[in-house]
Amino acid sequence: MTVHEREITEMSPAAPEEGDGRWLELLAPHYLVATVMLCLGVALYAFNGFLVSTVMPTTVAELGGEAVISWSLTLFLTASIIAGASAAMLKERFGARLVLTAAALVFLAGTLLAATASTMGTVLLGRIGQGLGEGVVAAICYALIPEIFPPRLVPKVFGAEALIWALAAFGGPVFAGYLTETISWRAAFFINVPIIAIFVLMAVTIVPKHQDREVRSTGFPGLRLTLLATALVTVLVAGLSGASSQTAIALLIAALALAGSLRLDRRAKDAILPAGAFALGSALGLGLWAVLLMSLAQATSSVYLVFSLQNLWHFPPTAAGGLSALMAICWSLTAIGVANLRSDGSKRSMIWIGPLLLIGGLGLLVASLLSGKIALLVVAQVAIGTAFGVSWGYLSQMLMDTAPAHERDKTSTLLPTLQSAGYALGGALAGLAANAAGLAAARSAEGMRGPLITAFILAFLWSLPAALVSWRAVRLLRDPRESAR
Repeated sequence: MTVHEREITEMSPAAPEEGDGRWLELLAPHYLVATVMLCLGVALYAFNGFLVSTVMPTTVAELGGEAVISWSLTLFLTASIIAGASAAMLKERFGARLVLTAAALVFLAGTLLAATASTMGTVLLGRIGQGLGEGVVAAICYALIPEIFPPRLVPKVFGAEALIWALAAFGGPVFAGYLTETISWRAAFFINVPIIAIFVLMAVTIVPKHQDREVRSTGFPGLRLTLLATALVTVLVAGLSGASSQTAIALLIAALALAGSLRLDRRAKDAILPAGAFALGSALGLGLWAVLLMSLAQATSSVYLVFSLQNLWHFPPTAAGGLSALMAICWSLTAIGVANLRSDGSKRSMIWIGPLLLIGGLGLLVASLLSGKIALLVVAQVAIGTAFGVSWGYLSQMLMDTAPAHERDKTSTLLPTLQSAGYALGGALAGLAANAAGLAAARSAEGMRGPLITAFILAFLWSLPAALVSWRAVRLLRDPRESAR
């Protein structure tokens, strides 16, 4: 379950004809185990994400591999995208119980491989295993919610998962940092083991072996996803190339692979993307651009913020992890604060106000790196978290509302994949920019500062078109005649 999935539904009211569900119903004997299991599925993703971002700089310091630190995020997300796209087919063919159990065990294998690694390459293999497992777990947990819970309780389930994210945002980095300082970065990876064990036990207990209803069989988009994965990994490889000509060739290959994936999808009978995806003349197309660009902009922080805090400001892992979590905490709190807006105009305003705040936050982040003032970085984190908190839920809701009825499900299930793709591509491009500016060869804090500033300037640049397309999408919502111009 990704961050924005919980934001999509936090703001969605329960079906009025069935009345409002009560929070205590989630703890009733009939739903308690299911509630805990789905929250654990979220915890697998949430805690793992915050743990890894906190421990990775220490891992790199021990094993080496500054040049491939961005690979940890991009390879994980690439594997997650491919696995998530195959989840529906696997669930239909083998049943949710078997697939959830197998995916959790794959996640466990990846965790153990990363925790016991003696080289950075082995850590990255472990991250691929984690991505494959998490992608399936997240997708199937998302699909099980309406199957297990009545409509009146669905918003409450997502509210409970939002609480898990808030706890993970604060507790994950702090706990991981503490374990890293007192024991080892490897101990932080092992936190996943008991969570996985309890999750598997509950899945075996309550998830049915097979579905009660028939689901239309669809072909697995193997070639399209292979081309997408090729594009993302090729950008990673480009970041390691020392020659500008090789980098240019790698980027060209990545662009062609990405274009080929999109072209095949448009012609496919069972397309992944809804019709009109990324069209610049519709609110739906512009909104999808906003999702992608905002994820691209935030990806740099996911890769390099903790690294910057530890290497430029010499923060210990616990403090660096806690400060990096400030963004996610502000995201959760702000999302809850704006979830009860009544006016359609206010909701639409949030869609473009958020990206404006993102521009300001990333600008302050660059300023903090230039000046060395940590106070600016703190304000930047608050602004960035607020940016996503006020806009992400309403942006996602807008996309589902503007999609044609027959493609609404396709649009809503595309959002986690698109967000993951944005983070994966953004992380890869951030690594390319940082390495091109000399990060891999830097041996001092001042030597690292310039390359890191370059990476965060790239993030700032991504936020500019994100604000533009968001504003344009809201304009089209207010006056659909604009789309004809």
